[in-house]
Amino acid sequence: MKRCAWCLCNEKMIKYHDEEWGIPLHDDRKQFEFLMMEAMQCGLNWNMMIQKREIFRECFDGFDFQKVADYTETDIRRIMETEGMIRSRRKIEAVIHNAGCFLKVREAFGTFSDYLWGFSKGKMILYMGHQKGGIPARNGLSDAVSRDLKKRGFKYLGSVTVYSHLQACGIVNDHVDECFRYQEVMAGSQTVRKRRDNEG
Repeated sequence: MKRCAWCLCNEKMIKYHDEEWGIPLHDDRKQFEFLMMEAMQCGLNWNMMIQKREIFRECFDGFDFQKVADYTETDIRRIMETEGMIRSRRKIEAVIHNAGCFLKVREAFGTFSDYLWGFSKGKMILYMGHQKGGIPARNGLSDAVSRDLKKRGFKYLGSVTVYSHLQACGIVNDHVDECFRYQEVMAGSQTVRKRRDNEG
């Protein structure tokens, strides 16, 4: 069974790849979890995020964005003192701040998922050349989403971070074509093929 090479380092990464990565995501709580894990990752690596995922869930009430938005200094201290947690006060504060921004997007669009999928008109994007492994760190779409998120007050969500999120939540299908998940994640989804040079 062929898989994308990046996930082969350990069992947790394989499980994440096989069961979550690239599946079209329309659940806001999971959107918030994935997005905030991406924010926590800045300067680190995704394997560390997957290994620490249960610690993050413990610290942030299972990524309940409504609860996180109301966190106080007491919560920040609690999180900083949690064993195994990434002790970056600025990132923890950013997650709390972003929860408030997340709620505002939901107020404006109904759901965060509707907002995000609006950038691709509800379709999964297949970029020519990506299925052979020629995957960029960012593109025109992630630039546009990142700009809009920053305009809405979000922190730690630059274009590279946003591109990773677009892959994770299935807006961009970047499984290589030899991977057994490449076709599976497209089941039941509308797709559109785009030239890479049309997306920056």
